Amino acid sequence: MATVNVNGLRAAAKKGFTPWLAATEADVVCLQEVRAEPEQLPAEVREPEGWHVVHAPAAAKGRAGVSLYTRQRPERTRIGFGSTEFDASGRYLEADLPGLTVASLYLPSGEAGTPRQEEKERFMGEFLPYLKELRERAAATGREVLVCGDWNIAHREADLRNWKANRRSAGFLPEERDWLGRLFDEGGYTDVVRRLHPDVEGPYTWWSYRGKAFDNDSGWRIDYHVATPGLAERATSAVVERAASYDLRWSDHAPVTVTYAAA
Repeated sequence: MATVNVNGLRAAAKKGFTPWLAATEADVVCLQEVRAEPEQLPAEVREPEGWHVVHAPAAAKGRAGVSLYTRQRPERTRIGFGSTEFDASGRYLEADLPGLTVASLYLPSGEAGTPRQEEKERFMGEFLPYLKELRERAAATGREVLVCGDWNIAHREADLRNWKANRRSAGFLPEERDWLGRLFDEGGYTDVVRRLHPDVEGPYTWWSYRGKAFDNDSGWRIDYHVATPGLAERATSAVVERAASYDLRWSDHAPVTVTYAAA
């Protein structure tokens, strides 16, 4: 299973996303910040051979947008999570596969002290109850849940290099970190990558294009695999596919790919 914020899929396709998709061994790929209508995408990205694809663009043109690529045809797909405000915002898409509900999430980034942060808080306020409900429904039917994507929150100090300088920045605010903690504690979900790598800084998944952030590995870990416990226990490896050099990047994020053993 792989997830990546592509920072504009049309641009990423020109820089290296297309060969990456052709080479990946993932059975599911979750994309965020697609920023395009399906008809604007080249055919090899819109409907690549060997994949079943669902796109959920935002009503606001050129904004957000999430997609799901699956090797197997989904039994059901759903755009949004029942929110009047956010279901058309291109931020949540889920699909049912045998025994698994998998979702692609692009949580608002926010900006401390602005209406954008208020929007992020409203999203989180609606989304956590839905995730709890989703887990309960899945448990009742013997299914697992995996929500992959750009959560735009670094949960712990180990999840960003310059945490002291970002204590008042969106993405590391105490209330955001507490909310993510509630997801893991009250919600009963597991941060899969942190479970596999409990005592390391990072591994970071996003680096600013500014300055030498990438070269110095001064990043943030904000792209997560969030899973129900049964699935999380089947995770055997997690890799952040960081580009070998700055000029080989096709997004400011890197794919996060996790291997799960079969049930």
